[in-house]
Amino acid sequence: MKSVRITLALLLLLTAYAVAQSAAQKSYDQVKSLTGSWEGKTAQGKPVQVSFRDTAGGSAIMSEIHGHGQENMISMFHLDGPNRLMLTHYCGAGNQPRMTASASPDGKTITFDFLDATNLATPDAGHMQRVVFTVLDANHHTEGWTFADHGKEMKEFFDLKRSELAQK
Repeated sequence: MKSVRITLALLLLLTAYAVAQSAAQKSYDQVKSLTGSWEGKTAQGKPVQVSFRDTAGGSAIMSEIHGHGQENMISMFHLDGPNRLMLTHYCGAGNQPRMTASASPDGKTITFDFLDATNLATPDAGHMQRVVFTVLDANHHTEGWTFADHGKEMKEFFDLKRSELAQK
């Protein structure tokens, strides 16, 4: 009887660990579902293109933003151990903020919040502070980017559709 209780306790602990472990993986898989080319507009109506692709043997996903009036910007998504999804944004501001993910209960919205950065001159120097990805369906997602600079926030919003669908 004692061994049954120990076995059940171990199973419960392993199940709890598996659930916690899978949250980051589920979010990573959601980002991975964005693989391909996307077109849309900024909140100001300017055209923007975004592409996502697997790289590094599937251990990372690269996103590249083209067109919204700046140099191309790249973001890399990867798991940091089993329980944390990270984003490193290679910004036109010349720094590289790292952000950690949290997902909405339905898994459709993934919010990345600032953790730290490389090449950040001062803590209040301009850098990406947050990005929110909302996957509306397999062919439509939005991205909300927040740039913080000396206590002021500037926001940019992209409404994107898969390229082949945006043409129709």
